Amino acid sequence: MSNSNEFNKEASITKKLPSGFLSNPAHFAAFGFGSGCAPKAPGTAGTAVAVLLYLPLQFLPLYAYLLMLLVTFILGVWLCDKASKSLGVHDHGGIVWDEFVGYWVTMILAPPGWGWVILGFILFRIFDIWKPQPIRYFDRHVHGGLGIMIDDVWAGVYALIVLQGIHFFIA
Repeated sequence: MSNSNEFNKEASITKKLPSGFLSNPAHFAAFGFGSGCAPKAPGTAGTAVAVLLYLPLQFLPLYAYLLMLLVTFILGVWLCDKASKSLGVHDHGGIVWDEFVGYWVTMILAPPGWGWVILGFILFRIFDIWKPQPIRYFDRHVHGGLGIMIDDVWAGVYALIVLQGIHFFIA
């Protein structure tokens, strides 16, 4: 979301979910196991949950980590599409599964340590909010579950490049 009016609008919409919406397991997952219901900054709350889930994932071998990313991306396209259609809102602010996958993309081959985990979080949020091209293009022109997922994956790629660049130059 590019301005504070959009942010406030999405945050208020998150409070008005249909009765029983989160009792559907697909909706619950799309809403980041409830983190997307945060009254302020649901994307940031979702990314914080992604950090917690990343902590054990970081120990996977690279091939397993990349396979996990592929599976969670494909699953995310379906989850986000289903939740979005159920709400009748494309890329509803409470749908944060895309933040999970975007953050995990950021952390591919990340160096160990809390500093890198936090830096990855900050970089991902910057690119996800800023949406430089082609992220902005994908955000505006690709619809459905793929559209919800792809801009966050690109934000993760940008954050990954910066994170690895920082590691390369200071290590």
